[in-house]
Amino acid sequence: MSTQAVPLPLLNLTFGVHAFKALALATELGLFTELSGTTTTVARFAARHGIDERPAELLLTACTALGLLRRDDAGTYRNSEMSEEFLVRGKPYYFGGWVTVVDRHEYPAYLKLADSLRGNHPVSWDPVRQESLFAPDDPVMLEHFWEGMHALSAFTARRLAESQDFTAIRRVLDVGGGGGAFAVELCRHHPSLRVTVFDLPFVCELTRPRIAAAGLEKQIDLVGGDFFTTPLPKGHDAVLLSNILHDWGETDARKILAACAEALPENGKLIICESFVDDDKRGPVPAALMSLNMLVETWGRNYTAGEYTAWLRDQGLVTERVLALDGAPTTGALVARRIRP
Repeated sequence: MSTQAVPLPLLNLTFGVHAFKALALATELGLFTELSGTTTTVARFAARHGIDERPAELLLTACTALGLLRRDDAGTYRNSEMSEEFLVRGKPYYFGGWVTVVDRHEYPAYLKLADSLRGNHPVSWDPVRQESLFAPDDPVMLEHFWEGMHALSAFTARRLAESQDFTAIRRVLDVGGGGGAFAVELCRHHPSLRVTVFDLPFVCELTRPRIAAAGLEKQIDLVGGDFFTTPLPKGHDAVLLSNILHDWGETDARKILAACAEALPENGKLIICESFVDDDKRGPVPAALMSLNMLVETWGRNYTAGEYTAWLRDQGLVTERVLALDGAPTTGALVARRIRP
């Protein structure tokens, strides 16, 4: 046995289950929302939720160790800065929706990860009964998924709005932009911008209240359709694909790119926001794990920037740059330009 090798990294990997379930339970209980602007103690937390003090203390201690809470010497707990910003329901970048999706939708699927591996098919939904993951009659998807996707996208959308130059872009077509996170952030940061969200009709209806709540009905339009069967609306300077392509196998991903290219004018921009796997397939960890997640969720995977560049070239687009984004879990934005057909 090597004198240098130790099993601690393996132990830390197994702690991932404990850490996530602590976060999920605290989110389900509304702990971080109830602590916004105030504090609690073990006794008060236990009384509020009708539980014994022992389990109350164990959960609060775990959340403190994970950096979700702060504890002073008097035994009083408050939100950490991160929790106050991202785990308080109602805050602009509330992340709890995604925590709930992973807990209710993805966590059970991972109990069948081996089935997915051996059968090469998703297990978080029934491919025999449903046409896709995005079926409108799935109660879990309707109740949690779209809020979760908004939570997953909002912070990345802000980063894109801050890092990409939109001065020469007047209209953006957000393909598969249900939830409206990118449309809202782009319009907030660039008031002269107009965005069209193109998604399935029922998703558009779920998105409409978010657009209204943001007061951006005059800047954001909603168009219902299926990007595999409905021609994409034209008249836009740029097309955005945010966390869409990884849901599909290569053949379907290429079809989506072809539809986007067809909708773009000469010199129009295509922006692909994704968790890009490194070209050498050695990482990074968030992209690799989210790619594995596609095994239980879809028929797709996370692709590399090099793969996208080759596919885009076939559609008359040339990659200009790949912007690094510290999103969660999006790692970057590939920006391409359509050249003369």
